[in-house]
Amino acid sequence: MAPMAREDSETRTAPATRRSAPTERFAAPFAVRTWAMRLMPLAVVLAALNLRPAITSLGALLEEVRDGLGMSGSTAGLLTSVPPFCFALFGVMAPRLARRFGPPAVVCAGMAALATGLLVRPFTGATPAFLLFSALALMGIAVSNVLMPVIVKRWFPDRVGTMTGLYSMALAVGTSAAAAVTVPLTRALGDDWRLGLLVWAALAVAAVLPWLLFVRERHELTAPAGEPAARLSMVRSPTAWALAVFFGLQATGAYITMGWMAQIFRDAGVAAGTAGILLAVTMAMGIPLAFVIPRVAIRLPRQGPVVVVLGTCGLIGYAGLHLWPVGGAWLWAVLLGVSNCAFPLALTMIGMRARTGPGVASLSAFAQSTGYLISIPGPLLVGVLYQHSGGWGLPIALMAALMVPQIIAGVLAGKNRVIEDEAAARA
Repeated sequence: MAPMAREDSETRTAPATRRSAPTERFAAPFAVRTWAMRLMPLAVVLAALNLRPAITSLGALLEEVRDGLGMSGSTAGLLTSVPPFCFALFGVMAPRLARRFGPPAVVCAGMAALATGLLVRPFTGATPAFLLFSALALMGIAVSNVLMPVIVKRWFPDRVGTMTGLYSMALAVGTSAAAAVTVPLTRALGDDWRLGLLVWAALAVAAVLPWLLFVRERHELTAPAGEPAARLSMVRSPTAWALAVFFGLQATGAYITMGWMAQIFRDAGVAAGTAGILLAVTMAMGIPLAFVIPRVAIRLPRQGPVVVVLGTCGLIGYAGLHLWPVGGAWLWAVLLGVSNCAFPLALTMIGMRARTGPGVASLSAFAQSTGYLISIPGPLLVGVLYQHSGGWGLPIALMAALMVPQIIAGVLAGKNRVIEDEAAARA
């Protein structure tokens, strides 16, 4: 893959980064041959493509899986809540593993765990084993989630926006593709849900291969001399907390959208097929915008304006969904799709709000793990409100209300500062 255009990090990154010293350059490893280094963008894209199909393919076949395994409704409900819980639980392990073995080796192991889980779980024959191997796959996703910003910052220090955008776009493609083609693929394979889930293991196996070239590149996460690495306490960092809340609330909105938006349209009178297409449109908005938004954000000293634009789209979308759900359905689907692109913005800010390797790893682990914990109750609460109110007025009001603290947290997270400077100020 040809190298991408260089971003002028000296003139377009945040002023706080320019005036702070010392700065770690995250130089590319000279121990790896040049031809192998050119495979790193491919490795990043393949990893990103695999970070959601394990979840969305299962969602598309959940009814068939329930019937095939004799799974109770409550267990199926638990299964849909497992991903954010696993992301929070296993994500905190990633920095420690990366310090010991190096980020590429941990990502490679994560892809291998994902491939193993996807290969075995369709043929377990029992619900507990299915849950166990699903958790193994999600563990691999969790550590890769956390370490992708570290990989991007270290290997592409002058192209953080471009590579974050490429990674986010690939993640959106994988999410949408698995949701769209799993059912048709299953039908083509004789309506066997096991084969419909198994096909995604091939993509995970393919993702392992390029990472094998980088396994021996330790790149231990050590800070440059003078950096307060030992004092990088995330719980005492206002920036870390702002990013965690922003990440958690945008994840809440995304999970609510994926789980409930099609039903909202159907209950309003939209045909089932059209409701599914509307959801696909919402998800597909992330494909082009996930590439554009990080490139825009990296050039701004503060990312607050981008946060406000995305949040405003969400507020208008939710208002329209309540007041005129059928007549403006396509517009609301597009606006909510734009709003859901807060995810690549959050990833970009994780890379911008830390200067050093240990800083990016610690901030990524804290923001994502805490954020996914924050996101767990949202979809469940929407279901409870819908059941007890008998309509979508209260649930939509909750969705809109959550946009307000999301905007506030995002503006705070987008301020021009880095966590190393906060640690130095407390020292």
